[in-house]
Amino acid sequence: MKLQRASHLGWCFGVRDAVRDAKSAAANGPVTILGDLVHNPAVVDDLHNHGVLTRHDPAEVTTQNVLITAHGASRVRMQALRDLGLTVTETTCPLVHKAHAALDGLVRQGCHPVIIGQRNHVEVRGLSEDHPGCDVVLSEADIDGLEARPRFGVVSQTTQPIARVRQLVEYLKTRFPGSEVRFRDTVCQPTKDRQKAAEDLAAACTVVVVVGGRHSNNTRQLVATCSRFCSRVHHVESAAEVDAGWFHPEDHVGLTAGTSTPDETIEAVEARLASIAATCSAAA
Repeated sequence: MKLQRASHLGWCFGVRDAVRDAKSAAANGPVTILGDLVHNPAVVDDLHNHGVLTRHDPAEVTTQNVLITAHGASRVRMQALRDLGLTVTETTCPLVHKAHAALDGLVRQGCHPVIIGQRNHVEVRGLSEDHPGCDVVLSEADIDGLEARPRFGVVSQTTQPIARVRQLVEYLKTRFPGSEVRFRDTVCQPTKDRQKAAEDLAAACTVVVVVGGRHSNNTRQLVATCSRFCSRVHHVESAAEVDAGWFHPEDHVGLTAGTSTPDETIEAVEARLASIAATCSAAA
């Protein structure tokens, strides 16, 4: 049984910096994150152990200091928090800030804003809330339901697969041939790197294990990508979920992980796979 890591996997700089900043803030006094800093339960538990509180409703916040998650938030939402008398600090990923700036620029150019992404995802809400009437699409059917506009301005949730984003942009152009479509590529480079590495890995392997939070969009996208190239793909959050029954002695096993998955979680899963491989070899 052979093991192979993806060439790009795991924590990106945006998540790493957000976690560092949250722990640093908690060391200086009580602090609350409004929402999950990242969509990974192991990371969230570690933050709690460092004294970082998590609340989803601003009315339940009992600390003076509030952190905005790595996914970002709208200016409207942050101002509402300040109006409650709270001190707001951002841990927003710089590449999410880039997406906000891109959408703002398109709107200033007279474009009707369109976001390719999950309507209820915190990052997408952060992008859309500053632009009333903004459309959010994730399929051709969603685009079919749009109104014709003289000019569309399109950005994407940063963790969407870039190939799919480009397909939808082209479909928008076909659906509204009389409209101008201006597209700004806001899919982040770490997502692109991990998606391409996942494609290469899955094409070479008989089974792939993807490590990451079940609510992590970029991890779910890795699962979907691997499933296009490999028929046996397993999504786990921890080493404890890895089942020896998934594997055979002749398997070539690939390992990849989402951008919110810490190194120690990946290493624990890899150690579990190595143990299974050793057992398979002994049995053979």
